Amino acid sequence: MDRVFRMLAFWTGIFTVMFYVGERADIALLFLVQTAFFLTVGYLKLSERMYMYLFGLYLTLFMIGFTWYSEFILVPGFAH
Repeated sequence: MDRVFRMLAFWTGIFTVMFYVGERADIALLFLVQTAFFLTVGYLKLSERMYMYLFGLYLTLFMIGFTWYSEFILVPGFAH
């Protein structure tokens, strides 16, 4: 399971670079934090159960944050 977190760190690192190159520094910083989290957890050598709990916590926090963003921050419409 530690390899899964290191793989997630790799992909979030790729997204960090892509967002930074695309001049989206705010989102790149968010993905950089996620990369650091996944990389740190990937090298802790925890039990399988603890890895599953951490992943479940990550998914829960993501869904709460995404729901909050889409409900209160994202403004619907076509005007730009």
